[in-house]
This record gives sequence, structure tokens and C-alpha cells, in this order.
Amino acid sequence: MNFDLTEEQSAFARSARAFARAEFAPHAARWDAEAIFPREAIAQAGKLGFCGLYAPEAAGGLALPRLDATLVFEELAAVDPSTSAFISIHNMATWMLGTWATPAVREHWGPLLSAGEKLASYCLTEPGAGSDAAALKTRAERVRDEYHIDGSKAFISGAGSTDVLLLMARTGGADSGAGGISAFVVPADAAGISYGKKEHKMGWNSQPTRSIRFDGVRIPADHLLGRVGEGFKIAMQGLDGGRINIAACSVGAAQGALEAARQHMHERCQFGQPIAHFQALQFRLADMATELVAARQMVRLAASKLDAGARDASTYCAMAKRFATDAGFAVCNEALQLHGGYGYIREYPLERLLRDVRVHQILEGSNEIMRVIIARRMLDGDAPDTIR
Repeated sequence: MNFDLTEEQSAFARSARAFARAEFAPHAARWDAEAIFPREAIAQAGKLGFCGLYAPEAAGGLALPRLDATLVFEELAAVDPSTSAFISIHNMATWMLGTWATPAVREHWGPLLSAGEKLASYCLTEPGAGSDAAALKTRAERVRDEYHIDGSKAFISGAGSTDVLLLMARTGGADSGAGGISAFVVPADAAGISYGKKEHKMGWNSQPTRSIRFDGVRIPADHLLGRVGEGFKIAMQGLDGGRINIAACSVGAAQGALEAARQHMHERCQFGQPIAHFQALQFRLADMATELVAARQMVRLAASKLDAGARDASTYCAMAKRFATDAGFAVCNEALQLHGGYGYIREYPLERLLRDVRVHQILEGSNEIMRVIIARRMLDGDAPDTIR
């Protein structure tokens, strides 16, 4: 197996790295401190194709492999995990719309979303339906040539500041489970939509998070994604890619933290010598680098599985998400420790990286749910070949 990137992939990664250093690095700390949603910077990312990386060409996207997309998310997140994670979620929503929307809806929204001129939110979680997503209660009733929507969503990234919502709502009976869920494209400014307060969060402060209320919201019937009852399947297919995206953002944040720690160890002197000369700290840096490389390879393996349409791709996506988000947080935490007291103050990026990556272990399916997915696959007698 060849683990080397192609020259085209390497060039794409270098482009993302240069963009992040030029457009994110000078402002990321301020965006975090002042809770600024940097729409202009995201639009600039869109001009490079970063807002429609794997969306179909018919929707204005680049239709890149998921592996190539992880390279971009990793480079962006090495500087600003919060903004990069929003861009990854927007990519997921753009891909879903571009793949399953009706031609008219795709032609209207697809190019705008892929270019970053308009932004999308993914609306699955509800106050009473987090890990148990199939228990959602938001309802969409077909009335002639419209759907009427009532219900609420919680913890929605970008809510109140985005332009379109990719919504999962129940179209079947209350006891229909996952098979009674459908997916819809809902304009974010539709009559009957109201937004809750902007949540005050530990991290991810450059992207707003709000609840959304739907009271008699009406949308045309052609705003359905796919067919009636396919919403849960569409949502889960979106999340396979979303889990890889968030895992890549964790790898990127860990890379940024590791580089900061390496540089600090050369610059910081104690007992008359740089702390890079202390073997105990050298060993910690070595372990961090090893965990980071392992996480990166697992993310790229899962992305390759998804690109190939492998039968066990979902399992590998769960593995990659679980391992990379745990490892990413651990590396950031160790990097902060190596900075000593300096790591705890906002003049240095470590405390921001640490706060931003903590939520990666929770969203896109908590890491506990990732373990459930993996264990079920194994116990069903259908484990991935590589772990038999």
C-alpha cells in the first residue's frame, strides 16, 4: 500500500495551509474571544473550492474524493479548528443537497453553497433526540403541494447565521422509527422559523450554535431530499463523511499543537538549557507525534474505504472518528502541559486548540456511540477483515 500523497494532493494541501496561515491565523484568536462568525473568510475559502470539496459537479462542487477533502480540513484546523469544523459541516450539508435534491432545488442552492456565497446548517439533533436520532419528533405533513413543518432542533451549528437548513423530520407515524424520517431543504428565513439565544460554549466560538423552532413552516413539496422515508439513511450517509471530517479537524488541531510544542521546547530554557534537552520531555513529544501519525493514517484509511464504497466503510468511519478525536484532544492537552503556565494563557494558541477539539469527542455521534457501532459490527459476525 502506498501511503504517499500524489503531487496534486500535496499541492492542494499546501494551498489550504497557505490560505489558513494568511486568512485564519491573524484573526482566529479574536474570532474566538469575540464570538465572531467569519463569513467573509469562509467566502474566501469558497473561492478556492473549500466549501464544496466533495459536492457533485452538478451542484457546483469539486467532486473530490473524501481523502482529498481530509487534507484540506486538516490544514485549516491546524490554525483554527472552530471555523474549519463549520466549513466541514457545511461541506457535508452541501454534498447531501447536491446528491439528493430535486434538479430545481440543486440548481438554485448548489452553486451558491459550493462557492461559499450561501451557507448551510445540518439539522438532526433535538432536545430529546441526541444519540438516539431515530427518536426525533419534528414533523413534516404533506398538504397538497407543500410540507408543513412543526418541531424544534437543538445544538445546530451556524443556526441564525446560515441561509439554508438540511432538516430531518418525521413523515411517518410516531412509532415508525428510522423508517418514518424524511429529509428536507428549508430556507433559513422561511416564515415560522425562530432561533434561540446564541449558546455560550467552551469552544467553537467562531461559529454560532442555537436552537431552532419550526411553527407551521411551509415549504414546496419539491424541497424533499430523495424519497419519503429515506431521511434517516441520507442523514447517516452524511454523517459517515462528517465523522471523517471532524476526525481530520482533530488531526489538524493536534498537528498545530505539536508544532507549537516543538518550537516552544527549543525556545524555553530552564536550569540553563532549552527544555528540548530534557529526555522526559523528548519522550512525551515522541509519543504525541506517534499518536498523531496513527490517527492521521486511520482517518485516511476510513476516507479511502468511503471513496471505494466498501461494505464496512461506516465501521471504519466510526473507528477513525473515535480514535482521532480522542488522540487529537490528548495531543493538544500534552502540548499545553509542555508549555507550562504559558499554555494556559490566551496569548498562546494552546488553550484555544484544546477548547475547540474537546467537542469533537461528542458531536457527529459521541465516541460512546462510535464504540456501539464498531462492537455491533463485530458481534454480528461481520467484522472488518483487518481485525479478524
